Amino acid sequence: RGFSLSGVHSSSIGKRSISNSSSRLSMGFLDFLGLGEKKFDEPCVMGEESIMAPKKHGTSDTPVQGNLRWGCDVKVADNICNFNRHYAEYRGYWRSTSFIEQAKVEYEQNGEVKFYDSNTGKLLFIAPKGRSFEEFIKESLSHGWPSFRDEEVVWDDVRCLSNGEAVSLAGTHLGHNLPDFSGNR
Repeated sequence: RGFSLSGVHSSSIGKRSISNSSSRLSMGFLDFLGLGEKKFDEPCVMGEESIMAPKKHGTSDTPVQGNLRWGCDVKVADNICNFNRHYAEYRGYWRSTSFIEQAKVEYEQNGEVKFYDSNTGKLLFIAPKGRSFEEFIKESLSHGWPSFRDEEVVWDDVRCLSNGEAVSLAGTHLGHNLPDFSGNR
């Protein structure tokens, strides 16, 4: 699962509103034709398109939190997480943040790095599992975005839609499931 770093971190929640007219979102042409639909193997938990229905703030009830980890840009994160269904920040953006350094410290202290929903603060991913921190970073560098495997996903609050979009139950766009020879990611 290659995920936008903007969708998976948190601190304190800020408040902002936006009109419903600007929160209308639509899927792509292939999805409209039914050619983009997939079902991913377990343990991937499939979700319904209704999770991403327009809400108070795009596809979520709240904007991203105001104090994001790793120095991520709040405006970029809010646009990607709440007003977007297809894109992410540019490939390698996460390398311009303090993520690698701070995640390494967290891993050395706790044996894992926790990733939270940028809107709600709910736990979404715990990595690495079944691989080393170095392997997690290496795959993420190769992929261009943080890349999580099935065992690293907290399925209580994460779903994959039939078009491959990965979302939180709160309506946060997290990225896309782009399986490779090793499985879902």
